[in-house]
Amino acid sequence: MKKKLVLENGIVMHGEGFGYESESYGEVVFQTGMTGYQEVLTDPSYCGQIVVMTYPLIGNYGINRDDMESFKPHIQALIVKENCDLPSHWKQKWSIDEYLKLHQIPGLSGIDTRMLTRIIREHGSLKAAIVNADADEKAILESLKTRHWPTDQVAQVSTRTPYPSPGKGKRVVVVDFGMKHNILSELNERDANVLVVPHTITSAEILQLMPDGVVLSNGPGDPVDVPHAIAMIQGILGKIPVFGICLGHQLLALASGANTYKLKFGHRGANHPVKDLRHDKVYITSQNHGYAVDLDSLENTDLELTHIAVNDGTVEGVRHKIYPAFSVQYHPESSPGPDDSRYLFDEFMELIEMTHTGRILA
Repeated sequence: MKKKLVLENGIVMHGEGFGYESESYGEVVFQTGMTGYQEVLTDPSYCGQIVVMTYPLIGNYGINRDDMESFKPHIQALIVKENCDLPSHWKQKWSIDEYLKLHQIPGLSGIDTRMLTRIIREHGSLKAAIVNADADEKAILESLKTRHWPTDQVAQVSTRTPYPSPGKGKRVVVVDFGMKHNILSELNERDANVLVVPHTITSAEILQLMPDGVVLSNGPGDPVDVPHAIAMIQGILGKIPVFGICLGHQLLALASGANTYKLKFGHRGANHPVKDLRHDKVYITSQNHGYAVDLDSLENTDLELTHIAVNDGTVEGVRHKIYPAFSVQYHPESSPGPDDSRYLFDEFMELIEMTHTGRILA
């Protein structure tokens, strides 16, 4: 299947189609991980995006049933330099081609992903289309010009009904904005009794559940498109310990009076260095976000900067000065990625314990 990628700036790149036979429109972004493509495919934070894998060979260990980050993939399409059509791994159930066909997602191979990544770095994240090789490029470009970024990605990926992930310890409510399942794994490892709830939950409904702590999960899109979540967070701050991850971090910042903005091409990969300012230590982190908290906007809030990106100085973590609440922009559950930052789940459980024993004021 001869296919082509059409970018909104007029650049066209030709390649071979694989996966599901269909056109695809979305925001094209790049991901720098050498491994972890299965977790990328199933990370809800990629909803609405055409993902370019910068590592040249993708699919060599196939897809298995155990390393999913959600129940199904959420990307719009996948672009790779070379798609491995003969994977080999003892846990493998599908090839990437088979898995994408199963979930009706198109792929494109044979693309110079190094050049495409340089284009995105120069021009920023772009609207793009994957279409048949003979498609009318002028018509595609006109279509891209009139398309707008989606604003309902969280609604697309959040659970519609609450469900438990039981444990015998503290009761933790996880607000699902597009949660990666490894967040549940980390909480369950600490014996938390978890209840996952929809993004539409109100502060009154959370308080009725009487949780010991609340986790604001990762998720896709612009945080300002989820205003009901900002109001919910404002209603629980100071009443329950809060831990925000990625989109949850941005929402906590907005609820505390800070601002967010769209990054030129985002942070997506498994090797981003972040400095913990409290301990003067650098951690290697897994990241996937296109928006960030405005550093200058923290000045007139009750938030203090705790983590900062080594590469570009962007905000990677904050802590509330008054209430038991903190957040990080990256993924401490780190799948795919390093294990450096899993200590943050320990800090969250300790924060819950300290709040309950009165060692800090809630």
